[in-house]
Formats: sequence, structure tokens, C-alpha cells
Amino acid sequence: MDHGAKAEALFKEGYNCAQAVLGAYAEELGLPIETAMKLSSSFGGGMGRMREVCGACSGMFMAVGLLYGYDTPETGAPKMELYERVRELADRFRKENGSIICRELLEGAQVGGTPEARTAQYYQKRPCGEYVRIAAKILEEYIDENK
Repeated sequence: MDHGAKAEALFKEGYNCAQAVLGAYAEELGLPIETAMKLSSSFGGGMGRMREVCGACSGMFMAVGLLYGYDTPETGAPKMELYERVRELADRFRKENGSIICRELLEGAQVGGTPEARTAQYYQKRPCGEYVRIAAKILEEYIDENK
């Protein structure tokens, strides 16, 4: 199963968008799945249902940080290079979907409130499964290009 399909399957199991994307890469990143899911759990709904940056993008950005990030206090090239990677991935997602902002992708999505139950109707009206598949695919292509 490719990463896009894996991310979409995780979303359909009930994980949020960020969890689905980061979880699709957890094994390759050497990250225990439980840790990946906890780490990314607050980024769903555009960061805690604030409808800001799409959770699929947040998951993608967390994965790219684990792949190419730095772990020392940086002000130079490593920080600049990572931020360029994040912007490039954001641009790819934006080009394909029109935005990286949850409230723009999900017109009419409420800020706050109780998350909806994951029913067949939910999955029919929400394009989030497609967004996590696309984000995971974009990251997969990016990794392949940067080997």
C-alpha cells in the first residue's frame, strides 16, 4: 500500500488528518505509531478545530521535519533549508487544492465545537480523506525527488 492509500485508510479508521499523514510515514521515520498519533493529535481540524493550517499539511510538515530537520539551536543554513522544504510542500498542496487553510478547503466548517461522528454520511460530505491522500502522495514524491 502506498503512503497516500495508507493515510486515507488511517483517516477512515477515525484518525484526524494530521495523524493520518504522519501515521502513514511512522514506520519509515522510526517513530512508534502511538507516538506519531499522540504527537499529531492536536493538529486535526486545522489545529484544534481552529480551522487554520490543514491537518494534512501539518502532518506532512511534521514528517518532513523528522526527515530533514535539525536538532540543535539553528539560525543559519539548516533552518533556512528546512523552511524552504516546508514552503515547497505547502506550495504543491496549494497548487493542487487551492489552499492550505482548513476553513478555505472546507467552506462553512465550524470553529470549535464537537467533532462529528465518523459515519458514512460524514465521509461522503468531507473531502478530508482525499486531502490526506494528496498530502501523503506529495510527500512521497518529494522524498523520491530528494534521495
